[in-house]
Amino acid sequence: MSAIRLAPSAERVPYSRIRELAEIAMTMDGVLKLYFGESNLPTPQFIKDAAAQALADGHTFYTSNAGYPSLRRAIAEKYRELHGVELDTEEIVVTASGVQALNAGIRCVLDPGDEAIVLTPAWPNASAIVTMCSATPREIPLCLAGDRYVIDFAAVESAIGPQTRLLVYTSPSNPLGWTTTGQDQERLLDLCRRRGLWLMADEVYERLYYGGPVAPSILRRCTRDDAVMVPQSFSKSYCMTGWRLGWLVARRDLARQAAQLNEFIVSHAPAMTQKAGEIALRDGETGVAEMVARLRENRDYALSVLRQVPGATVPCPDGAFYLFPRIDGLRDSFEFCRRLLVQKRVGLAPGVAFGAGGEGSIRICYAADRTVLGPAMERLADFLRARPAC
Repeated sequence: MSAIRLAPSAERVPYSRIRELAEIAMTMDGVLKLYFGESNLPTPQFIKDAAAQALADGHTFYTSNAGYPSLRRAIAEKYRELHGVELDTEEIVVTASGVQALNAGIRCVLDPGDEAIVLTPAWPNASAIVTMCSATPREIPLCLAGDRYVIDFAAVESAIGPQTRLLVYTSPSNPLGWTTTGQDQERLLDLCRRRGLWLMADEVYERLYYGGPVAPSILRRCTRDDAVMVPQSFSKSYCMTGWRLGWLVARRDLARQAAQLNEFIVSHAPAMTQKAGEIALRDGETGVAEMVARLRENRDYALSVLRQVPGATVPCPDGAFYLFPRIDGLRDSFEFCRRLLVQKRVGLAPGVAFGAGGEGSIRICYAADRTVLGPAMERLADFLRARPAC
């Protein structure tokens, strides 16, 4: 093999432990799949029809790097409707997925040698993207206080150093289902203003919230001059995971720069997908409400199963579609999930995949139809009662 090596920044990016487990599952038959963050429901027909119509109407050419102005206006209107927040289209960049919104936003503020604080357990992509920028993620675990997770603000303050440029959190959380309070948001904003940091609030799950029609957004509390950015996605709320469509809301200078980066990453999100996104925003409210009602039922069912199993501790989540039970005595969550997969044909995500504070837990995506979720939870409960050593 040639001695010419790969870039160290690329080699430092860890392989996804979720994907590692999923690839084992994909070689097996009859697996009940709860490892990825998606429903097993198809995209609603009216959205698929909108994409077909967009193709028929000729939306097959390049768009602007920031996306169609009509989609950006639709996004701004949705923020006005849901949050009472006024956005200019120049503060919105359409992206080819929520992952790409994270990527463009983080790349706009980090240089090699910089540091970013990431509140964990969290979806691993933010920390991985920081590493891809030749920067360093500093993971600060949330603390479980009673039946709720809380931010360890003292630990966050202590982790801020001369190279820290960014603080990232997710609300509602993947994998915890935890949601920031208004007081949390005010304290995070104050901290970032005082310490001169960018604040990234990943709000991809804001519509999947059990306390109202939408989780509180950081955009309700910041000004348009604050160093704040919010990645978003169509994937979860509209069952569009495979469509790869998202957006980024940010201060105008960052949004302008992110749109320029789009040119050299993906050019822009697919034109026909963008037009379908407009229709999803316009006509999707009934479907979102029905989904949240179904998810609440699934959450309550899965909680009821877990709470009958000794040694499993899990707070009731405020949003998203995950449970993250901590299992007494569990020290190797990947091996636990591998054994569960092999022995019971149930695919879950290991807690170790979600960064600091994740080991000792497993993530259950309860967005699946009950015909999948029901037998999966029964098999998991049987496996937990057997308590194999891990």
